[in-house]
Amino acid sequence: MFFDRPDSGELAVLVHLDLSRSEDSDDPREFEELVLSAGGDPVDFLTGQRTSPTPNYFIGSGKLEELQAMVRAHGAQLVIFNHVLSPSQERNLEAALECRVLDRTGLILDIFAQRARTHEGKLQVELAQLRHMSTRLIRGWTHLERQKGGIGLRGPGETQLETDRRLLRGRISAIEKRLEKVRKQRDQGRRSRQRAELPTISLVGYTNAGKSTLFNHITDAGVYAQDQLFATLDPTMRRIELPDVGAAVLADTVGFISHLPHKLVEAFRATLEEAANADLLLHVIDAADEERERNIEAVEEVLEEIGAAEIPVLKIMNKIDLLGQPPRLDRDDQGRPQAVWLSAHSGEGVELLFGAIAERIGRDMVHETLCIGHQLGAHAGSLRAKFYAVNAVLAEDYDEQGQVCLELRLPRADLNRILAAEQISQAQYEACKNCGPKH
Repeated sequence: MFFDRPDSGELAVLVHLDLSRSEDSDDPREFEELVLSAGGDPVDFLTGQRTSPTPNYFIGSGKLEELQAMVRAHGAQLVIFNHVLSPSQERNLEAALECRVLDRTGLILDIFAQRARTHEGKLQVELAQLRHMSTRLIRGWTHLERQKGGIGLRGPGETQLETDRRLLRGRISAIEKRLEKVRKQRDQGRRSRQRAELPTISLVGYTNAGKSTLFNHITDAGVYAQDQLFATLDPTMRRIELPDVGAAVLADTVGFISHLPHKLVEAFRATLEEAANADLLLHVIDAADEERERNIEAVEEVLEEIGAAEIPVLKIMNKIDLLGQPPRLDRDDQGRPQAVWLSAHSGEGVELLFGAIAERIGRDMVHETLCIGHQLGAHAGSLRAKFYAVNAVLAEDYDEQGQVCLELRLPRADLNRILAAEQISQAQYEACKNCGPKH
């Protein structure tokens, strides 16, 4: 964008080194899936081991020659590293290989740019890209060493590099202001849900764990769900009904990944705040993945970074259909639901999930029979309608005086709110309880 580079292409040579200093290296198979998700066509894979990267090219001189031969042999226009490269390393590699070079952060940014659909998502991606690009500006326009003077040519006396940096800072500032407005709008929405006492449940998990598939099964939302990394980028929220809880809000969020670039965490903070402010997190885990434990740790690291580490978590062990296991519910030492084993694809075990969520966020429930009639006057019909509106009526009958008797089950907070709206005192309510249906 700001300096001349060779045209990028689809044919890509991949590079992955095992560094002895790295305790938690990235998975080469996941790296290849990332490239495929970005639309790349991997034609070769260079692997090796080093104690530490070299300052100039990240790889050693022997591996550089090997990489040059691979690029020439396949006519590749793109080399992608499964590592974070410094700006100087990226430039040196591009000069030596005569093709575009991309690191892990740039690859993930490219995938995010393809997946963004909403205005907010596009702003967040652009912000992350600009922050990443701001460290990679070079004096690429040597013919504009300094803007010239003269009639019609007088400028601020900046080099082109300085001008690029100033334009970048201005654009970044503008996007941050617009995202701040988005954050305020989200805060308003959260306050509205809190006033309505609607609990919020957020789906979190490693990318491609099956969050969107589960979200669609629960809500029929039609969210884009594919067997690829970062299929979901824009957050989606839907209202759902839960047993013993009533209405709740379910949010589908962007997938996490090991070593998620800090630029992305910062750019997507407005989106990730939906997880940070939830009443319960559903941590969706690919139970059939060999790297299951590593993926769990990666998600927990991101939750720590966004300030969501203290929020209650219910683990969802997804894809049991690939393991040939039946659905089940695991409980901790206190008897609370800890993990639900299910298949979002087939729907097996989803009923267990509803019950587990209700137990984890269930409120003080009222289950009793209430007779409404002449003692409530004009309020009787309105009160009955409100109980039906919140799905609180389990059965309806009549007593000997012809009064309507309702068997109710609802959260106490909802009951108190309905009684207050109808201006019915606690004494009137208690009097209505002392009755029974006719047999």
